Parts: sequence; structure tokens; C-alpha cells
Amino acid sequence: MADDGVNPKAYPLADTQLSQKLLDLVQQALNYKQLKKGANEATKTLNRGISEVIIMAADAEPLEIILHLPLLCEDKNVPFPAERLSMGTAKLSMLLLVAAIALNLLPGLRNTRLPTHIDGSVQRGYEEVKKMFIRNFEDGWERDGASLAVFINGTKVVDLWGGYADHEAGRKWKQDTMSVTFSATKAVTAVCVAVLVERGRLRYDDLISIHWPGFAKNGKENITVQMALSHEAGLGYLDTPITEEIAADHNKMREILENETPKWEPGRKNGYHPYTFGWIVDQIVRHVDEKQRGIGQFLREEITGPYELTALQDNYWNSLKSNTLIPLDTPLSRAVNNPSWLKAVDKCTMNNPEYHRLEQAAALGIGNARSLAALFDLVVSEKLIGQKVLKQLQHHYNNDTDLIFEDTIAKGHGFLYLPLHRAGTEFLVGHTGHGCQQVAYDLKNKITIAYVSNGLKTGLYNLCRTYSRLQNSVYDIVESRLNGRQFPIN
Repeated sequence: MADDGVNPKAYPLADTQLSQKLLDLVQQALNYKQLKKGANEATKTLNRGISEVIIMAADAEPLEIILHLPLLCEDKNVPFPAERLSMGTAKLSMLLLVAAIALNLLPGLRNTRLPTHIDGSVQRGYEEVKKMFIRNFEDGWERDGASLAVFINGTKVVDLWGGYADHEAGRKWKQDTMSVTFSATKAVTAVCVAVLVERGRLRYDDLISIHWPGFAKNGKENITVQMALSHEAGLGYLDTPITEEIAADHNKMREILENETPKWEPGRKNGYHPYTFGWIVDQIVRHVDEKQRGIGQFLREEITGPYELTALQDNYWNSLKSNTLIPLDTPLSRAVNNPSWLKAVDKCTMNNPEYHRLEQAAALGIGNARSLAALFDLVVSEKLIGQKVLKQLQHHYNNDTDLIFEDTIAKGHGFLYLPLHRAGTEFLVGHTGHGCQQVAYDLKNKITIAYVSNGLKTGLYNLCRTYSRLQNSVYDIVESRLNGRQFPIN
């Protein structure tokens, strides 16, 4: 039992010297792959300062504490003790045990690190991007494998891949290695809808029920296509448990969506729809497409096939590891835990090839950075959509606090609007995904950038330092070119 005045659910580190000692030990462990899941984030968290660190007082494995430190420090549901004086020395033995285990593991870890493997090419003038890509692996920031691609003005200027598709087997990440892109998939789905808007099959401000009459039940009659794409439909999670059999049957999914009741008033608030986004948009596409195709078939036949892209694939099997802890009984947990068998957090089940065939358009896209960046280059170059629709996509639809994430994220047209403030651009249009997956475009500078990794990390977009370092290196070069100091050949 905890001391009086100490919250039994959370214990900030009570001693600066001990916390510094732990920090030093974790930093030593940082360079060894066996602790790759959490050491980077734990070090970063501890560096923020004593007041921001929370550890679990439950019976947890010590390495799991390191693993989950970043998320625990951001969990608003875990309260701090009221006063620093009441903290005492609670559970410091747990911290010392973590440190001891880290030290005991170090000798064995020295022999498990594989050599850095990098391949691909960059055009002249973009060498610094390659250096940063290599540094991610050498510094231990990128723990497994990854690919990065950048197009500028229609030209591929960066095409890099490295690390390992299967670290334990020593199988290298190759030119055509693909990985699950998680929620970056939503950006590809949004492009499909934009193509249908371009062809006049629907408009963003259409009521969904115009195209899909059965949807107008239980308070959903006023939901527009834009609301659904911007996470304002109030269907961030479903009351009906979704089995694999149901998910594989689009007619059953249609019936479930038709009978669902919004969890908040549609159009008044927004809350991220992790999986339901894909099922809703798939039904919209089926109802407006002249051939009544699902989103996957539409993508293959209208975009990836004609343009020879490998943005989605159904035969992928690779090694993905999750490092995320989601608090129980919160809107976020309900949103990501139904279906219970499709998990991106705690235990990652996204690699099951049977699930890939479901063509889940919110989270189960499969591809590599090259195909994603090339797809978005088709958007920027107006090969898929015209200037009018492209102009529409430059305006977000909402920028309020998200009910699921409890954070402010600008959304619209199926995309996230990611702040940038570089090279005359205020934001990128695209989507980030679990584990640091990214795809986005900068219309002003005609840039598309994509990053795909199987070494899942905490942090999205610029909070994922692995990607942030690469994006900054790209824009350092772009700004140098704009200022006349450097002229890379495109």
C-alpha cells in the first residue's frame, strides 16, 4: 500500500539524483537493439524534467515501464499526487530494478547489433537528406527498417531504404519491401474520394443519404460526405462488435453502419475515427461509383494500376512490433479496440494476411514510401484531379479539439493539415500514421514526401523525431534553393 498522500496510480520520480542515474543508465542502453522499443522515448521523456515523468505502481515488468514512459507522461487520466512533499520514495525500488536489468543486459546486447544497411539514391544537391537517413539508423532512432521518398516538381529526388524487414532473421529492407501504412492509408482513401469528386460523382457537401438512403437512420440523416471525411460523423467507435466475418462482408458492414447511432451530435464536434472512417468511406464509394466498386478495387483499377504504383498489396507479410499503451475505458480505447482482433497497439495483429484482404481503407493500406510519394505527386501535378478540386483540398474543414485524442488537429476532405511554416508554406496536406508513417504534399513548392517504417515508434508527424529530422533536412535544401544559395538539379 502506498504512503499517505501518494496516489496509488502514479508516482513521479521523487529524487533528482536517482532520476539522473536512471537517465544515465537508459542512455547507455539506448545504443543496444534489445531495448530498442523504449529506450529512445524514455530518454527523451526523462530529459523533459522530473515533473513530467509518471511511472506505474502496478505489478509491471520493468522493461514495460521503460516502454510506456512516454505515453504515461502524456496520459491525462493518470493524476499526479497533490503535493511534491507527499511523493516520498514510493516505488523507487522498481526504478532501480529497471536500471539493474539494463546493466545486466548490456554485455549480451553488444553481440546482437546488425550492421547498418542503407541503399537507394538521391539526386545531386540532396546528399544531406541521405546523411540524415543514415544517422537515424546509426543513432538508434530507426530501430528496424524504413523507406523515404521525395518528389519535387514531378521529379523523384530522394529514394532511400534501409535497415531490416526482419531484424531477428537479418532480412534486409529492399527496394520493393512494403509495410503496413496504418492511418496514412486514410490519405490514399481521401485521394480516391477526390477523384470521384473530380469526375462529378459526388460533392463534399452532399448529404451521405442522397447517395446512400439507408444511412439516414438514428440521427444520421444530416451527415455530409465532408463531415464523415473530417471525423464529425459521431461514429468514432461502434456499439456492435465487429468480427472478422462481418468485416469481410461489406453488406453486413453497411447494415451495421446504417443502424448505428452517433456518439455525439454530427457536425458539432469532431473525434478521430480510427477504423470506422474506412468502412464509412468504402460504403460511400460503393454507392457513388458507377460500377459499385469497393475502395480497394477502385484504387487498383483507376489509380495504382494505370499509373503502375504499388500503393496497396494483399500478399504482404512482415515483422511489425507495437510500443503503445492505451488507457482502458476511454473514447480512444473504444475507438481502437473494436474490432478487438485488429490491433495496432499493445499487441500488433496488422500483419495477418487474412486481414489485408479486408481492404480496410482507414488503417490497412500496404506499400512503400516510393509508391505513396508518387501517388501524391500525381495529385500535385493535377494528373488525378484538376485545379478546382485541388484548391478545395487546401482548406481544412475543422480545427477544434478532437474528442478522441483530446488534442487539436486540423482535418478536412479525409486529410490532416500538418503545420510546417517553412519555405513559404503554412501546412502540409496528408496524413500521419501509427508508428511514424507519413505521407503529405506541399502544393506551393510542389513537394511530396513519404516515410514508411516497420520499427514502430511513438509520436506522430513532427513529434516523431525520426521523421522530423528527415523532413527538416529536405526543407533546409528547399529553402537554400529559394534563397539562391544552392540549386539542386531536378
